[in-house]
Amino acid sequence: MRMKRKRSWWLALCAFMLITAGCGGAGKPAENGQANTEQELTKVQVVLDWVPNTNHTGLYVARDKGFFKERGLDVEIIQPGDSGSNQMVASGHAEFGVGVQESITLARIQNVPLVSIAAIIQHNTSGFASPVDKNITTPKDFEGKTYGGWGSPVEEAMLQSLMEKDGADASKVNNVNIGSTDFFTAVKRDIDFAWIFYGWTGIEAELRGEPLNIVYLTDYSDKLDYYTPVLTTSEKMIAEKPDIVKAFVAGAAEGYRFAIDRPEEAADVLIQAEPDLNADLVKTSQKWLSPHYQSDAARWGEQKREVWVNYADWMLEHNLLEKELDADKAFTNEFLPE
Repeated sequence: MRMKRKRSWWLALCAFMLITAGCGGAGKPAENGQANTEQELTKVQVVLDWVPNTNHTGLYVARDKGFFKERGLDVEIIQPGDSGSNQMVASGHAEFGVGVQESITLARIQNVPLVSIAAIIQHNTSGFASPVDKNITTPKDFEGKTYGGWGSPVEEAMLQSLMEKDGADASKVNNVNIGSTDFFTAVKRDIDFAWIFYGWTGIEAELRGEPLNIVYLTDYSDKLDYYTPVLTTSEKMIAEKPDIVKAFVAGAAEGYRFAIDRPEEAADVLIQAEPDLNADLVKTSQKWLSPHYQSDAARWGEQKREVWVNYADWMLEHNLLEKELDADKAFTNEFLPE
């Protein structure tokens, strides 16, 4: 999904080196993530990466179907402020967040204590999209066109990487910053193509009768099949309150499994919780996305070390990292239910 968060995380990461604050609530989840119904619930927050959408459905299901409560948690879902979800989580202003592998990799290089605790979706579904009448079907076609982004060096490197593989010259692309401008508005007014996620913007285009050509990242490099989005927490939470982390991940896992097995009901949960969303878009997106949450993984949320290493290597190759990533500190599977 083409996210507003994309333009904010780069600036946020460069702006802060954090001393984490305390977080969490009064209660304590029971062993194995199951709570006694009579105990006091632990209040925690999970901050989204953008406006609510089907990437987040499992969290809403876990909250509204009582899966978090069964594990002793009172979970509040909030939207990010100007600082973004990464900074809120790493500083302790929220216990959990929704993030992406790109920004967590950058954070870890700068010793920001973020940790990915579950992959929401197993494979990268993003790509460079354009209306079909622009005739942009390969990276070579980017030449002479205007790209609308959020001003991140990652974007320029991504464009260059794909275009080099196609024998094209990235210097011939006109890059402009469109900020949070809606994709459909921007491609009619200012730009030729932009970076989107098929599962939301691509499906919205189909519902609007505005077909797109999409150049998918994973068609050009296995290293670009990284985790986006993921659930995050801080090292402080893991060290000091592992039972809460375990309970949160267990509740989220049940929520996403519900969305995998019952996409129509899960979509209804999200629509009821966020009635301003386009119901047709939510239902169509959910139907498409639900099988992609777990995909070919043994269980929902599981992350592979090689995925983290491969993408970090790609970033290093494109001068986006100052040093190699310690992948073992960037993610963990230890809190996932068996």
